[in-house]
Amino acid sequence: MTKAVQDRMVEVARIRDAFQAALFSRPDLDAALACVTPGCTLANIPAGTGATGDGLRRYLAGDLLPHLPAGLSFRRLSRTFDRWRVAQEDMVSFTHDRELPWLLPGVAATHRPAEVLAISIVTVERSLIASHRTLWDQTALLAQLGLDPARVSG
Repeated sequence: MTKAVQDRMVEVARIRDAFQAALFSRPDLDAALACVTPGCTLANIPAGTGATGDGLRRYLAGDLLPHLPAGLSFRRLSRTFDRWRVAQEDMVSFTHDRELPWLLPGVAATHRPAEVLAISIVTVERSLIASHRTLWDQTALLAQLGLDPARVSG
């Protein structure tokens, strides 16, 4: 593997981490949007939430950033990446202290702690995120929150 390929792989991981930090560590909408392409697609697979292109700003500003739960933390379990994408597995912990339209649309706060395995796959084009997909164990999350998976759509 050449030094240029190694440097590119490090850059792809850095871009993903900058976007993640802008969303969840220091909520900063403009910093997050500076990391994405104009046509970027963000999809939260189990919840069916997300946005593409021009709708991404509205989605992040309205559904995600104002609705971050207390104690939200990420513990990386694994990361695999190449020159174009990063696949990362995290254990995500939080207290369900408010409605989370991006994670559990239509579900009122249960005030219970939760910990769920999440996998994100981020594709980078020309040093910007073109696609960000996140998947998690929805059934386990709902069970931890005392909710019946059969009664919660998402």
